[in-house]
Order: sequence, then structure tokens, then C-alpha cells
Amino acid sequence: MKSSSLSLIAGTVALAAVTGFAALTAPGGGEVAQAKAATRLPVERSSLLCPSPGLSDLAETTYTSVTPADSSGGGEAGTAELQNSTATTADGGKKDGKDQKDKKKADPGKPVLSLKEPGKPATAEASGSDAPALVGTATGRLAPGWTTQQTTMVEAGGARGLLGVSCTRPGTNYWFPAASTAKSREDYVHLTNPDDTAAVADIELYGPDGSLKSDVGEGITVPAHSSVPVLISTLTSEAAEDVTVHVTTRTGRVGAVVRSAEDGVGSDWLAASVDPSGTLVLPGIPADATSVRLVVFAPGDGDADLKVKLLGKTGAISPVGHEDIHVKSRMTAGIDLKDITKNEPGSLLLTPTGNGKGTPVVAALRVVRGSGAKQEVAYIPATGPVGARATVADNRDKGSVLSLTAPGATATVKVTASAGSGGGEQAVKEYTVKGGTTLAVTPPVPSGLKGGYALTVRTESGGPVHAARTLTVTQNGVQMFTVQTLADDHGTVEVPAAEQDLSVLGD
Repeated sequence: MKSSSLSLIAGTVALAAVTGFAALTAPGGGEVAQAKAATRLPVERSSLLCPSPGLSDLAETTYTSVTPADSSGGGEAGTAELQNSTATTADGGKKDGKDQKDKKKADPGKPVLSLKEPGKPATAEASGSDAPALVGTATGRLAPGWTTQQTTMVEAGGARGLLGVSCTRPGTNYWFPAASTAKSREDYVHLTNPDDTAAVADIELYGPDGSLKSDVGEGITVPAHSSVPVLISTLTSEAAEDVTVHVTTRTGRVGAVVRSAEDGVGSDWLAASVDPSGTLVLPGIPADATSVRLVVFAPGDGDADLKVKLLGKTGAISPVGHEDIHVKSRMTAGIDLKDITKNEPGSLLLTPTGNGKGTPVVAALRVVRGSGAKQEVAYIPATGPVGARATVADNRDKGSVLSLTAPGATATVKVTASAGSGGGEQAVKEYTVKGGTTLAVTPPVPSGLKGGYALTVRTESGGPVHAARTLTVTQNGVQMFTVQTLADDHGTVEVPAAEQDLSVLGD
């Protein structure tokens, strides 16, 4: 055998070992390497980004971080820490480019929050308007399913409200229906860069008539280890009640989330919608919602025609006068569903009017509770199913409601309340959710609870389940609330395996 042929075959064997090729065929047709079935293993590293909560000197923020008790990331102890985004860059210099003689001062120091073990939340607090964004990494057995909730209370002023957001993983593409450039709204896109190099992002806006012209939404630089808030109304001269915000990156990754404040109504975070799909579920509309507005956007070249159904306690109904919605290509459509839930909890299901998968869309809900001076607002984006496991942090001894929706077949889920951050033992309860309904429950509370705790939902059997948690804190007579959806934490990853037979090298 010539040396060149031998080198080629040996190189191919090495490639198969690295990439997990299913099979390798030697000259002459003999199969010499056969892959084993792919296995699922716990992830070994997770990243989270929490936006800067500062919007008022009266802001009081609580961070609650947890990894589910059944995580086993490779058996290693690992770490899970959140630090100020102003930590030093990889070369030791400050992000603002000051002299290297300031290296010592630029040391990020003690983490804002550090998690010690799975199953027991850790908490931290911040006050005022200058609290920075946080960036964090979890490794080893603390990585799979790592979740952090950022909850801010603002008792008074234009930004009054309870604002909650599940800290996001970095990405390159985000959709935010239900934003606004109306004069009554002050909506900011928060972009947080966790990496050692700058990211460059583009922000596109789409209103009821299509793209909103903007020259300043392109090429926004987000320096390394920093966060940039962008006031949406400064990106365009057009005022629109319903706006879809599209964030993409040219280089690097960011965490993106929208903070909305509305005059006389309240404020909250708007998380990104699930990726465009022909069928969407928006779970967890509170029973006492006084106003519900649905906002939908079709990002593709085709129009979308959708059926609108409310999945309630006993089944599905079509809202009178709003049984369907037509969404033109690249235009944002909004419909006012008013008090659609009629004192029963529910979730919205959007499906194509015809056969097939339909035109992909993104969607979100603006939900108001109360009236007059006691109004408060929250947002519910379309979300994927909880899948194998999903977790939401910062639950308290009172005020949490868990909504479970089975848009298809009946399903059973197991809900685990973690130990408390200050003490208490976990509690577990199973629920059956009938197909086509929404089940709203007061979730289990850890026995002997001290501090906050987390809820982990696992699908045990049946069809997919979508979930959301509503947290309510009554302040000055106002039922301030925030809603967080739960989606599969992707705590495991599929890893291919391969076997090699080096006899292919010959004698």
C-alpha cells in the first residue's frame, strides 16, 4: 500500500473518531467502524444573563438562582456564579479601556450570587437605579437546568410595578411582539454581552403597516462584558401601539429582553417569543384579567390566517368576534380580547385555519389586572412545552399560581418545590391536565419554608404541556404581578458515539 493512501485512510479514521461518523468504509467496500446509538448526557456548562434592573431609585431587586436537585453534570462539583457585567475582560483590562495599572482595581471580586448545591436556591439583593446587569456561568453538576429569576419591586412613580424576568441564555436572534412606540409607553431593549469581545447588533421594528423606518437601529455596538439599553421610540419617528422588535447580531452573542413601562398602568419585562411557528401556545392568563391584548407578527413572505381559542378550565372556546386573525406578511397585528377569561384561568392557542403547518408567526400577550389607579400590567410571550424538565425560581410562601396547559392529549406532570433558600424540605405533587384545558393550581410549598424556592415541572406522560407561573405581591392596595413562562431547560444534550476498527490500516 502506498504511503499516501495509508495517510488518507488514517486521517479519515481520525475524523470519524472526532465527529462520530456512523460508519467508515475501507477500499473494497468493507465496513470497519460502526457508531453506537447516540446517548443523552448532562450539559457541562451553562450561561445566564440578567439585564440591569435599574429604572428607579425606589427599585428593590431580588435574584433567586437554582439548579434542580436531580442534576448530575458529569459528577463534578462545579460552580454557578453571577457577577457584575463590568468584570474585567480576558486580558485583564477594564471594559472602558483604562490603564493597565488599574488591573487590581478592575478585579471583579466577590460574585453577586454563588450557588453551592443543586436543589437549594441562593439569593441576592440590589437596590436603586444603578444596579448593573449580571453575567454568569455554571459548570459541572450545577450546569444542567441552571435557572435564575430577577424580580424587582417599584412601589411608586411612573415605573411602578412588579417586574420579573427569567435571566436569558446568550443568543443571536430574538423576537418581541407586544412592544410599543406609543407616547404612553417607554420601552427599552436591553442588550447584554457576556463575552470578551464586542458584539454588534441590529434592531428592526415592525408596526401595523410594516417596517418602521430607522437608520440608528443598525450596527449597535455592545462592548465586552457590558449591557446597553436602547429606548425603542428613539429608533423611529413613528408612534405605534403594537410593535414587533427583532434583535439579531452581526457578530458575537447577546442576551436580549424588553423592559416596558406604561403611564398609569405599570411596568414589567417582555421576554422573547418562541421561534416562529404555525401553532403557538400562550399560557397562564390570570382569571381576573381585566384586559388582554394579543399581538402577532408574521416574519415570512406569506400572510398568516389563524384560529384563536381560549383553553379554559373545562375546554376550548372561541372568543366572540375574534375567532380568527389575519396577519399580513411583515406586519404586526393586534386584537383586544378584553376580559376574555371571565374569572377563569386560561391560555391562548393559535392554530392555522387551513390544513398543514401554516405560516410561521410569533406572538405575545399584554395582560392587565385591576382598574383605575390600581391597574398593573404583565406580558406573556408564546412559549414551547416544558418537555423533560423546566424550572422557575423566586416563589414565595404566598402569591404563586402555576398554570398548566395541555393543548393536545391529556398529560400528567410532576411538580417539585425545592428546598427554601433559608431552609425547608422539598415537596412533590403530581397533576393531570386534561387535553384542551388549562389547570391553574396553587403549587406545593416546601415544609418548614424559609426564604424563596423554585418550582420544577417534569412531563411524566401524555401530550405536551405548556406552563407559566404568576407571582403576585400586593403593595399599597395594588395587586402587582408578573408572569414567567416555563420551557424545557435542555439540561441534557445528545452525544453521538463511534467505534473504530484500525485494521483498515492493513499490515
